Amino acid sequence: MNFSEVFKHSNQLCKISPDGKYLATCVQYRLVVRDLNTLQILHLYTCLDQIQHVEWSSDSLFILCALYKRGLVQVWSLEQPDWHCKIDEGSAGLVSSRWSPDGRHILNTTEFHLRVTVWSLCTKSVSYIKYPKACQQGIDFTKDGRYMALAERRDCKDYVSVFVCRDWQLLRHFETETQDLAGLEWAPNGCVLAVLDSCLEYKVLLYSLDGRLLSTYSAYEWSLGIKSLVWSHSSQFLAIGSYDEKVRILNHITWKKITEFEHPAVISNSKVVVYKEVEKHPVVGNEDLSFHHTLSMGNSLFSTQSKYEICPLPVQIPVVKPDPDRANPKIGIACMAFSSDNRYLATKNDSMPNNVWIWDMQKLRLFVVLQQVAAVRGFQWDPRRPRLAVCTGSSKVFLWSPAGCVSVQVPVEGNFQVLTLSWHSSGNSLVLLSKEHLCLCYMEEQEDS
Repeated sequence: MNFSEVFKHSNQLCKISPDGKYLATCVQYRLVVRDLNTLQILHLYTCLDQIQHVEWSSDSLFILCALYKRGLVQVWSLEQPDWHCKIDEGSAGLVSSRWSPDGRHILNTTEFHLRVTVWSLCTKSVSYIKYPKACQQGIDFTKDGRYMALAERRDCKDYVSVFVCRDWQLLRHFETETQDLAGLEWAPNGCVLAVLDSCLEYKVLLYSLDGRLLSTYSAYEWSLGIKSLVWSHSSQFLAIGSYDEKVRILNHITWKKITEFEHPAVISNSKVVVYKEVEKHPVVGNEDLSFHHTLSMGNSLFSTQSKYEICPLPVQIPVVKPDPDRANPKIGIACMAFSSDNRYLATKNDSMPNNVWIWDMQKLRLFVVLQQVAAVRGFQWDPRRPRLAVCTGSSKVFLWSPAGCVSVQVPVEGNFQVLTLSWHSSGNSLVLLSKEHLCLCYMEEQEDS
């Protein structure tokens, strides 16, 4: 592995363009666009205030910067650096801004969710959509960019409107069987819309594109609902993460549960491999400071080294009991992701914060557990192959593939704590973000699996 030099950023705002050619980073009120191969600055744009959200258009020709405090959106062109666009929502305010799939319309949600404003960059026309619901994910587009689903609230009832993105005409409008709709998400094939009820009501509803209710799934009646939900890339599985620390898998034919994955506190199954991160502090005078699969260079020579060891069974998984007096107790399945080939599902159980669980979706069983020294901050699958990158807020990045595990020290001056990471679409590099800095991690050819 090789690493780039370090660059500054603000508010974790760093985005690779969809075509994989550019890297956009924000530093306070400045937007910096770099060539991803050379990391040379191509464009430097200055916004009117601190940038709070940045997003590429689907064709990588435009970039949107949202200044929520000012109720402003500024749009910049890569082809014509002198061209720019400013959208001012005025007294209506602004709480979110995003591109439509065609990369030529911008959807702004005003304060108090009074309306969604659709701005056209081509015709400069404006259209309004009323009654958007204030919920975690109230807007979602089909993967092919043809349709948009919008959660609505009117007359104390929940509705979903489906729009045709080409001309923003209403295709379907239907009431949902929810107490308090909390979010919606299209299957990757665009045929089914999953609708979640509130966190106090365990219910997921599955609707067809024309608004027919295909199925309703509820696992239990007690007072905590669904914590997370993710579709497999093939649309064949819907994984539901729950507050009872289980993942339930629904299949796309009957929409019934085919299995559920528990996260046991003791692992004794001989078919499960448990990799444990083991730290070692270097000793001055000891010549053998490097470990298998770790890098030692620069000041990292004197930082903590780590490697993975395979644990003998049974393995006890430490459990953190949530504080019942605190809001949003850390319990249940908060994070899930399918590998690009749909073969594996990675999960994190909040009451076992230092572990990543990897499930074999062909055999529908637990396959691997990664035990980290620190709490897992995030993980993401390589978009091209079954390889999982994990970060824990330490100065290391961790990689798992069916071939095994590696722990790699980020060889950067100072303490570079990896808080978030994201793959390039090629799977050949990773962007690593600390609180104020970023660097790129390049995979070597022999790392491919």
